[in-house]
Amino acid sequence: MRRRILLTACLLTSVLSFAMESVASELLVGAASVSITPSQPVALSGQRYTRVAREVESPVTATALAIETRDGDTVLDQAIMISCDLVAIRDGIQERLRERVKSRLPDFDIDKLFLSATHTHTAPVTREGVYVIPKEGVIQPVEYVEFLIKRLEDAVVRAWQNRRPGGVSWALGHALVAHNRRAVYADGSARMYGKTDGPSFRAIEGYEDHYVDVLFFFNADREVTAMAINVACPSQEVEGRHAVNADFWHEARLMLHRRFGKDVQVLAWTGAGGDQSPHLMWYERAEERMRTLRKLTRLEEIARRIDLAVDEAYQGAKQDIRFDVTLIHHVKSVQLPVRMVTEKESAEAKAFCDAVANEEKLDPRKCLERMWSQQTVDRYERQSTNPYYTMELHTIRLGDVAICANPFELYTEYGVRIKARSKAVQTFVVQLACASGAYLPTEEAVRGGHYSTAVYSNLVGPEGGNVLVDQTVEAINAMWEDNSDE
Repeated sequence: MRRRILLTACLLTSVLSFAMESVASELLVGAASVSITPSQPVALSGQRYTRVAREVESPVTATALAIETRDGDTVLDQAIMISCDLVAIRDGIQERLRERVKSRLPDFDIDKLFLSATHTHTAPVTREGVYVIPKEGVIQPVEYVEFLIKRLEDAVVRAWQNRRPGGVSWALGHALVAHNRRAVYADGSARMYGKTDGPSFRAIEGYEDHYVDVLFFFNADREVTAMAINVACPSQEVEGRHAVNADFWHEARLMLHRRFGKDVQVLAWTGAGGDQSPHLMWYERAEERMRTLRKLTRLEEIARRIDLAVDEAYQGAKQDIRFDVTLIHHVKSVQLPVRMVTEKESAEAKAFCDAVANEEKLDPRKCLERMWSQQTVDRYERQSTNPYYTMELHTIRLGDVAICANPFELYTEYGVRIKARSKAVQTFVVQLACASGAYLPTEEAVRGGHYSTAVYSNLVGPEGGNVLVDQTVEAINAMWEDNSDE
């Protein structure tokens, strides 16, 4: 009798436990897009010299995705994520947007909003003092930022107000978009976009991530309403042009709209790709021959690959749509050790600043170097009392997937480490989010040298990269109750 009572009690406990775990949490989804293209000529960000765009080859866009889970009238968790066709999210922009949105969305936790950039090098400048920009006939950075924030505010409010009960599914595609852009030579040195056709070329430095992680969002009729696509490659195929251009994401959106419908919202997330680029490093003639035979531009070829990868993912995703999912969104400040500026590096930077200060008329091409050099000197003076870089870390669990965001041009190796150690089935690593954290290179890259590994390019170095990986993985895995190694 006692064994029967114990067995019955165990069964009741199991049933109650299952019932508690299966409590329905309604998923609400809303999305909205807006053009962030100014109507006036504008200076473009992303190169070392001033470029003024007087034409628009393709509009730059911002897309907001709002998600929330509820148990009846009780809010369980929330997130608003905005992807922008910009080179970076400059310091202060996210904070200003939150302040503007806060009063209009009183039922939303404003700390759970974050911005990210696709890293197109043909989008407007969003900070002062970087370039010599004509004062007449060209919108100034401060004016563009005000325009940008107003457009972002409207998109966020519309996305939040558009929330409706919906479903989500996640899936994986594959596309060759990213190429590691660092060539290594016989003497151990490395160069960004270095030549690969000479006898001293030895290797491409790092890993390439060709996975395409996709989140699909559905309405009650199981029709796709929005998608978030994570590609570990910055959007910079046409980076040197003198016209506004959203780069390959514009062409990708056009193709995806043809496939899924023009009203489907596409959130473009740049994965860990600080050492990646769409530029071809080798086999250029073979690639270009095939592109010519297909009668596609280079942007269309890249977009074609993304489109096919998303469709590949969709064929699986549509078979497993979840209307009852866990949503957990954590936000915290993380302190990373800064990359220390040496006395020699500081002296060299100061010497450059002094030299250009004595020039009667500063060469416009030296403006960016002057800014970097002054920042290097300032960092050296304060690093003994403030040896940390504080970043805002977002980690989200949505069903079986994780989303994590960081402000860096994060070398791909770090993204691979996060994905490999994450307990999620899929992990979306979103770089260039919240703020502008500069490049974060690996130890191997720093040894190889060149641009993106120099001290002026790095607020945080490999030591901080290791801390970032550990902190991110810890935050992700804490959202899964199962702490086993399986």
